Order: sequence, then C-alpha cells, then structure tokens
Amino acid sequence: MTVSAFTPNEMMTIAASRALSSDDVCFVGIGAPSAACNVARLTHAPGITLIYESGTIGTAPDVLPLSIGDGELCETALTTVSVPEMFRYWLQGGRISIGFLGAAQLDRFGNINTTVIGDYRRPKVRLPGGGGAPEIATSCRKVFITMKQSTRGMVEKIDFFTSFGHGEGGDHRRRLGIETEGPALLVTDLAVWKPDPETKEFTVVSMHPGVTRGQVQETCGWKVRFADRVEETPPPTELELATLRDLQARTERAHGGKKGA
Repeated sequence: MTVSAFTPNEMMTIAASRALSSDDVCFVGIGAPSAACNVARLTHAPGITLIYESGTIGTAPDVLPLSIGDGELCETALTTVSVPEMFRYWLQGGRISIGFLGAAQLDRFGNINTTVIGDYRRPKVRLPGGGGAPEIATSCRKVFITMKQSTRGMVEKIDFFTSFGHGEGGDHRRRLGIETEGPALLVTDLAVWKPDPETKEFTVVSMHPGVTRGQVQETCGWKVRFADRVEETPPPTELELATLRDLQARTERAHGGKKGA
C-alpha cells in the first residue's frame, strides 16, 4: 500500500534507505545519511551493521544523533572501539561495504566539497570540513551520496576537493591506485542517479513521483544526462513513511527541536 502525501525530503530519505540491505556494513554520515540508514534498519534491513566515525559498531539509535559524539550512539552500540582502530582496522582494512555521505557541493563525477565555498584562503563560507569522509570515500567498497538538489550544491566544478569521487571521470580512480568502486549512487529529493559505466558521470535513472526532467535540470548546475529509460521511483509505503516520521518525532522530542535529520 502506498501513501499519497509525502514531502520531497521524505521521498529522498526513503529512496536512499532502499539501497541498503541486511548484509551491509555501513559507515554512516550525520544528517540525511543517518536518517536513511536507520529507516533501512527499522524496516527491510534489520541485520545491517551501522558504524559511526566515533568508533561505535552495530549501533541502533532510538533517535537520530546530532553528531558522531552523541551518547545515543555509544549507548546502543554492540561495541565501541578507538578512532584509530576504527579507521585503520575496520575502514582501511576493507571491512566496510558502504560509505553513506552527504555533501555541500557535488560535481557530476561524485567529487564532494564540505570544506569551503569560494577561495580556500578567503572563503565566502567555511564549512565543517571533511572529518573522516575523505578516507570513507576511498576505503569503503562503494559510496552512496544523498543531498537536496540546488544549483548552489550541484555544481560544474566544486570549490575544494574534500572527498574524491571519480575525479575527472573514466578510470581516474584506478589510475591513482584507488581500488574501491567509489560513488555508486546519488539520491536527491528529485531523482535517483547512478554513474555511467564508462564515463562515471552521474546519470538520472529514476525520477520521484510528479517530478519532471525540467525540474531536475533547473536545480542542477551541469547539463543533466538521463538514462535511455528513466523509471518512476516507487512512492513510500505506509510502513516506510510511518517509520521515518516516528523516528523524526522521537528525535524532535529528545533534542528539543534540534533534529539530526
């Protein structure tokens, strides 16, 4: 059974959650990635292992964390290890299947900027920075990205390379000696994108209900490529929507309006 009333953000989160399975070991970013991963855990992927940068493994938060240092993560984790162990043994050891990241700026090849907007030495905006995202982007077997579409965020050329995606496209990762797959999925509030097998340029494979190609192009800073056959993203089910809304409501009550979603 499907639901008629849902927001673009809800569609984005639920579409992203569907890409995860119980077999995944997922390194989770704060914000939209965290919401998507926990919806997956609470619905179709109960066996998924969620890992956060602070060293929590197998965490199952009842509310969405405000940061990687949120006590909710440690309290609900199977175990917590040191940050050096997390990165050296788990991440760089190739034990994590999915890195789930957000972005302030993104280009067509999945390169991410979360450092500065404008010139690095005289930025218009200084962003929170990469944290562990650069290592996640190169060491996880594949990377999923979620973000709202806008011409400010999806740009022809990012201002700073925080997390390396497919670089200039094609086999750029391999030429640099990076053996992992890299960005394999982009889910926005309007569409689902996957990289072209050869060029690695993100291509629209599915548009959310009611979205037009014009809307996708108007909110993207590069000329959008559409797959030969573009599907319609299935709308949220009652279970998916109720799970997400309940999670967000618990988060709202716990954090006094400072939601992690």
